[in-house]
Amino acid sequence: MGTRSSQPLATPSKRSFRLTGADGGPLRGDVTSAGGDRPVVVVCHGFKGFKDWGFFPHVTERLARAGLAVVSFNFSGAGVGEDSDTFDEPERFGRNTYTKELHDLDVVLEAVTSGAFGFRLSAYGLFGHSAGGGIAVLRVAQDERVRALVTWAAVARFGRLIAPLTDELRRTGTARVLSQRTGQELPLYRDMLDDLDAHGAGPLNVVRAAGGVRAPWLIVHGTADQTVPWGDGRDLHNAARAGAPELFLVDGAGHSFGAGHPWAGSNAALEQVVRRTVDWFARHLS
Repeated sequence: MGTRSSQPLATPSKRSFRLTGADGGPLRGDVTSAGGDRPVVVVCHGFKGFKDWGFFPHVTERLARAGLAVVSFNFSGAGVGEDSDTFDEPERFGRNTYTKELHDLDVVLEAVTSGAFGFRLSAYGLFGHSAGGGIAVLRVAQDERVRALVTWAAVARFGRLIAPLTDELRRTGTARVLSQRTGQELPLYRDMLDDLDAHGAGPLNVVRAAGGVRAPWLIVHGTADQTVPWGDGRDLHNAARAGAPELFLVDGAGHSFGAGHPWAGSNAALEQVVRRTVDWFARHLS
């Protein structure tokens, strides 16, 4: 199924949902859609991110106005509670792992494909930013139902994001993480490091998974990204199957393409990326 020119582009509405996450606690999200039988895009945020951070609501609305249904959610270890844009569940953040995030995505996709959200579909798309991009790549490599993938500033190696904390975590078992987005200091325990030690060369190997991606894949990266340098985008592009991915480098753009939190409006670089993303999903989810 895909976008249909005969469908009226009604104003999208949003409804919330709650599932059970990998840590046994609530897995919260939203479905944004103008109603009817529409293609679905599932959105994955990154490390220290959440579904309502910065550009995510803007992108979600643009996708919905283009005739897509959008499912966005907070990973159970995001640390952000219900109707919140602050980290009011710090212990859940501290115990998060990428294996748990893969489980959370499985839970959301099971709800999407089982009809729990009212969709009737045989395929869907995934969109991920930063670590969420890496999670999306891992899933797409194993799921032939994914018909389109877009990653922004995706990590090629998960360990990059906690590398400055690795020595402290090994020595003391805990570290503190500053969220530049909210100004909060958050705990981080050994759980994520132990997960990477155990699975980083296998199930959590994003570069290896890139070779298994068969869906049309738009890889977006800013050339001035200091959090995840654009070389990660190049590595994913080089590792992917020939002809499957398209690498789109945004000259001078950083990790969030000029967006911040709280949201203060868009900019030329971000709009360029949003347009390419909307076009990609509209073209391939058919």
